[in-house]
Amino acid sequence: MAVDNSAPLVDPYGRVVRDLRISITDRCNFRCTYCMPEEGMQWLDRAEILTYEEIERVARICVERYGFDGIRITGGEPTVRARLPLLIQRLAQLRVPATGAAVDLAMTTNGSSFALLAADLKAAGLSRVNISCDSLRPERFQALTGRGQLGRVLEGIDAARTAGFDPVKVNVVVMRGVNDDEMVDFAEFGRRQGVEIRFIEFMPLDAQGEWSMDQVVPAEEIVEAIGAVYPVEAVVQGSEPATRYRYLDGAGAFGVIASVTRPFCEGCDRIRITAEGQVRNCLFAVHETDLMTLLRSGATDDDIAAAIAGDVGRKWAGHSIGRVNFIRPARGMSQIGG
Repeated sequence: MAVDNSAPLVDPYGRVVRDLRISITDRCNFRCTYCMPEEGMQWLDRAEILTYEEIERVARICVERYGFDGIRITGGEPTVRARLPLLIQRLAQLRVPATGAAVDLAMTTNGSSFALLAADLKAAGLSRVNISCDSLRPERFQALTGRGQLGRVLEGIDAARTAGFDPVKVNVVVMRGVNDDEMVDFAEFGRRQGVEIRFIEFMPLDAQGEWSMDQVVPAEEIVEAIGAVYPVEAVVQGSEPATRYRYLDGAGAFGVIASVTRPFCEGCDRIRITAEGQVRNCLFAVHETDLMTLLRSGATDDDIAAAIAGDVGRKWAGHSIGRVNFIRPARGMSQIGG
């Protein structure tokens, strides 16, 4: 039996941090309007992003030292990074000290290339997948993403189910006057395809900086719109950010991530590592801690663990979206990692 020498990583508000979000690239083959501009992005040079060996080392330290039990791979778009199954295979070898179980290894993707990788990623040890899709209408999808690839995304969703991922979750950012007329359509899609829709309130991380509260469709409105057609009941919420609702007729469930109108900051258990190795203790953090310099200058595991703990020690109570004291991050979503 493995010896558990880990110690919980606790922030100043008593929240135990156990979930690691790792961005492995700032690049993406889509240009979603709420994420990055169509032109003008300054991409990181390959030498400026963490190698797979460096990513594995940071993840191992978080798991072995602090008992992290969840890792999510993000981007940009993670599938544009070469030899992705190799990274998944490495991370899948990590074991949570307290239980000896493998970490819960998940990924968020736009799905456009997932059909090509689904079987390999599953075999490598990927546990779960979320596929982003903000419209089921081809013309609108192209307007939102800058790419006419809705068919490929739907193929990716099908491939995820065929490969054995369960549940397959589909992320939908709901925006007033943009796609809020598709909420019931997505609910029907989820029920029909056997996937869980995750409706996400529109957050102030758009590349253009044009976000405003009147563009947010509140979680309550989303649930009421779907419930009027398919009666639902709330499911007891765990540590995940989504509040889940079960269809009373037994045809699955959906979730709503109410980051703006019902923040879940008090239960937040995650930190993020950007593609260039910066620790962010909140999606909306305005300060970062540089791990890349440590990793490339001979720092010990103790040094890296201390740097991570130091950043968590500065974590705030909440993000304050919608309040006068809210400070918008300098980075957009594609540069942070979802």
